[in-house]
Amino acid sequence: MKSLGSLLSLLAFVASGVIALPHESQSTFEVHPGFDLDLGAQRLVELEGHQRIWMSELEKIQAKARGAKFFDVTETEDLGSLNNLNMEPTAFYSLKATERVFPILKTLSTKGPRENLEKFSGFRTRYYRSDTGKQSQQWLLRKIQEITSKYASESLKEIIAIKEFPHSWGQNTIITRVNGSSTDDDSVVVIGAHQDSTNLWPFLPAPGADDDGSGTVTILEAYRALVAADFRPIHTVEFHWYSAEEGGLLGSQAVARHYEQNGAHVLGMSQFDMTAWVKRGTREEVGIITDFVDTNLTEFNKKLVTTYLDIPYVETKCGYACSDHASWRKAGYPSTFTIESSFENSNKNIHSANDRIDISDEFSFDHMLEFSKLAVAFAVELGGWTESK
Repeated sequence: MKSLGSLLSLLAFVASGVIALPHESQSTFEVHPGFDLDLGAQRLVELEGHQRIWMSELEKIQAKARGAKFFDVTETEDLGSLNNLNMEPTAFYSLKATERVFPILKTLSTKGPRENLEKFSGFRTRYYRSDTGKQSQQWLLRKIQEITSKYASESLKEIIAIKEFPHSWGQNTIITRVNGSSTDDDSVVVIGAHQDSTNLWPFLPAPGADDDGSGTVTILEAYRALVAADFRPIHTVEFHWYSAEEGGLLGSQAVARHYEQNGAHVLGMSQFDMTAWVKRGTREEVGIITDFVDTNLTEFNKKLVTTYLDIPYVETKCGYACSDHASWRKAGYPSTFTIESSFENSNKNIHSANDRIDISDEFSFDHMLEFSKLAVAFAVELGGWTESK
């Protein structure tokens, strides 16, 4: 009855209006320049146990402010309908590419992530329905193109495709694809982070340095190091920067639904959401999420941490629909999620104007670097490496 209890709790919360948000009510909506958001629009929300209820956009914002985690399935009601969860589980074997991975890890740096995150968290908000959310997405797209132009060889550029996955709200998901050499299958390895940010009240400033600016630049640095190393995978490797995670995993659901409907073979998906925080007085470690993930891929992820990172992992949980890996699992694909620490020791400044680089010495670019190592290892170990003939 846990799922029913969660549903009833949320229904009671919505009815109570317990969160008092500035200058708004359900009957009177203030117009905010730079935002395209209808607070009265009805949205279909899915909670743990697959319970679905309709609520207004304002009620959805209030629920998120209270800590509720959910899918907004208004545009993706059929995600997972092809029953991919009934597919045979994928087996992930021993690591085979250490001689390829370790040299790349030595080329990773905190310089690029610091410069990129200073710019990326400088937008007033990256909320997916804001003008600055669109601007930040376009800046990120240009940065990916710039890195590719600067670090990839001319022949490598021929197998790289950078594109926007369009969404109705305007801030698009970015997909960067390094095509694999295999002609035997069409397997895809996905490494993801979400680019948007939010405050508890979306119209307030939301620099989102840790959530999820840190994950965004973490996988961007991994991508830079891989193309600089002339990475030519056997299986296609894609880097995804999702829009609208904070709106109920909207962007990743749309992408996963597209892949599911087109019969894509996703070998594994790894999510990087919050990678910078080391709580004062705690041991530096990597949080491996163990609930609502693929067990086999998560065990493989642990092997990667133990082999390639300089810090240990700790098992932790984050709940239903807590980040974009959940969209891929719902579509039937193996997914795993790694976070900056145990969930209870993670950054408590998120979803506020204080989610900044300079708020505390607990924000660590050296810690982020460990996650870039993990992204590189995931790409090479699952994607393989095409040997020169």
